[in-house]
Amino acid sequence: MDQAASPRQWIRLVAVYLFIPLVLLVCGGDFGWCQAWVYSLLIVAAGPGGRLWAERRHPGLMAERQNMEKVQRAKAWDRVLAPLMALSVSFPPVIVAGLDHRFDWSPEFPLWLMVLGFLLIALGYAFAAWALIENRFFSSVVRIQVERGHVVCDSGPYRIVRHPGYAGNMLALPGMALALNSLWTLVPAAVALVIAVIRTALEDRTLQDELPGYRDYARRVRYRLIPGIY
Repeated sequence: MDQAASPRQWIRLVAVYLFIPLVLLVCGGDFGWCQAWVYSLLIVAAGPGGRLWAERRHPGLMAERQNMEKVQRAKAWDRVLAPLMALSVSFPPVIVAGLDHRFDWSPEFPLWLMVLGFLLIALGYAFAAWALIENRFFSSVVRIQVERGHVVCDSGPYRIVRHPGYAGNMLALPGMALALNSLWTLVPAAVALVIAVIRTALEDRTLQDELPGYRDYARRVRYRLIPGIY
C-alpha cells in the first residue's frame, strides 16, 4: 500500500493553491474585485478539494505525486517540461490578468462573456480533477510506475481524451481571460498550450513504447487533448 501524504505535504499543497489567487488580487490592486474572488473559490475547490477526493479514493496518491526521489526517475525532458507546465498554467495568467485589471489594458467585456468564462473555468477544473480522481497512477511527472503495478487507465474522462488532466487545464485558461476581463491573459494561455502540446506528444510516445496496453488504448481513444482536433 502506498504511504499516505504527510500533514506537511498537505500544508504545502494548500499554500500553493492559496498563493495563486493571492497573487491575482495583489497584482490587481483591488481586494474588492468580485471576479477574482469567484475565481479564487473555483481554484481552491478544484485544487485541494479535488486532491482530497482523489486521496480518499486512492490513498497515497498525493505522497506519490510529491515524492522527489521518484520525480528524479522521470524522463529527462519531463524534468524540464513538468515544472514549466505547472508554472505556465498557474502564475503567469493570474499575474497578467491582475495587472490588466489594475491598468485597464482590456476593454470591458459584457456580462455574458464573463459568465461564459467562469463556466469554462469550472468545467475545465472539474474535468482535470475528475482525471486525477479516476487515475490512481496520475503522476506529476512522466514515468512508468513499475513498482506500483502501472496499468492503463481507460475509464471516466480517459474515455474522451487520452490526457484529460492537461485538457481540463487548457480549457480553463481561455475561461480565465473572459472571466477576469483580460484579453492579454490569452498570451500566457497560448504559451501554456504550446508547452502542453509538446509535453503531451512526448508523454504519449513514452506510454506507447513502454506501457503495456497503451497502444491498444490509443487506437480506441484517438484524441490526446481536444476531441475531433488533436
